[in-house]
Amino acid sequence: MNPIICVVGPTASGKTKLSVALAARYGGEVLSCDSMQIYRGMDIGTAKPTAEETQGIVHHMIDCIEPGDDFSVSRYMEMADPILQDILRRGKTAVITGGTGQYVDALVAGHGFSPLPATGKREELQQLAEAEGIEAVIAILREHDPESAARLHPSDQRRIIRAAEVFLETGKTITQHNLETKSIPPKYRPLWIGLNFEDRQDLYDRIDLRVDLMVKDGLFEEVERLLARKLPAGCTALQAIGYKEPIMALRGEITRQEAIDLIKQESRRYAKRQLTWFRRNREIHWLTVPKDPDFTEILSAACRIVEEG
Repeated sequence: MNPIICVVGPTASGKTKLSVALAARYGGEVLSCDSMQIYRGMDIGTAKPTAEETQGIVHHMIDCIEPGDDFSVSRYMEMADPILQDILRRGKTAVITGGTGQYVDALVAGHGFSPLPATGKREELQQLAEAEGIEAVIAILREHDPESAARLHPSDQRRIIRAAEVFLETGKTITQHNLETKSIPPKYRPLWIGLNFEDRQDLYDRIDLRVDLMVKDGLFEEVERLLARKLPAGCTALQAIGYKEPIMALRGEITRQEAIDLIKQESRRYAKRQLTWFRRNREIHWLTVPKDPDFTEILSAACRIVEEG
């Protein structure tokens, strides 16, 4: 049996429950690949698994850093790869799970992004964005990497700065840089299992229900506690779906209901992007989930894939 199982799919598709069940069945531990569950104090809005949901299964890469800390794919790999190696060294099954495709792929590949020299370009770009706005950095991208300038949303300041930094440091677009990095053979060869719904609307309905439950469980109060900590305004954590919208409501920019509706809309869009990302991976064994899923059947199907793979 493959000692590494990757469980992937869109948000609210049931990855946590399946990962825990597989880890319990095959004597494993779960390694999270979620870019927001790494933050301490961000529990409700990230759908962080509860003690009841983890059922005593060891989970790694959850509650690792403070919300104000800077984080990246490279830093994730620096922290997660030694954990993965330790799980394997102890003869355990590693169940890698999460919806952040970039993190999953980088961990499996084992090399992430090629390192760039530290010449201060990133800091210069960050200062430019602070002084003149992110449009000033986008203007640099339009001149040297129009594809990235058109692809990246102005709100995605971190990736915009990263793309500009890559070109200024290497003379190559970030697309070319990433393709060259990905040409290196992967470090690990996991078994991939993907979850998705037969009907996209069923997935969207689950997302909407999850958001309603988050609000009921105290999402806005959680955001208020984060704001009280006086975190840096531009930190990644506060830009996350489920956090930036309540912040807008708490500032009086939109109503509470508008914030809730916006979280649902952005979460559905995110789920669509996740599916687009994972569908490029032809090694994924997809399990199609019906409107009213029978978890026993889903687990049985997943176990067949694991045992035959």
